[in-house]
Amino acid sequence: MLLSVLNHCLALWQDQKKYLQSLLIGLLIAAGIVGMALPANALSLGQLTPDTSEILSAEIAEAPTAAVLFEQTCAGCHANGGNVIRRGKNLKKRAMERNGYGDVDAIASIITNGKGIMSAYGERLSEEEISAIAQYVHTQSESGW
Repeated sequence: MLLSVLNHCLALWQDQKKYLQSLLIGLLIAAGIVGMALPANALSLGQLTPDTSEILSAEIAEAPTAAVLFEQTCAGCHANGGNVIRRGKNLKKRAMERNGYGDVDAIASIITNGKGIMSAYGERLSEEEISAIAQYVHTQSESGW
């Protein structure tokens, strides 16, 4: 039964992922056409130095990695910060803090070691991947998913 529920959730997530990717591309195109309001202290493109642009490029290149890792590894049970198995064990800020996972290290620990029916990923993911997912979950939790 549990396996069929997970397979169903995964199929729904795959459909939703395609929709979200299309939506994101559309928003990025719209932002490029309309332009985005930047704070007064923001750098303009002309002010970027090679070092700054390399750092920004590296950050942009890494940004989707955590989200993709989350989608591939966690979203089957935790789509949009929820929990399809145990509703109270979701990834929303209030539940995370209540259950002792309010910081990145605690989140990384449960990803690595698992707990109860949650699988451990310490042998399947690298430390960098676990750290990226933990930071992503913490950020999403703080922002309300």
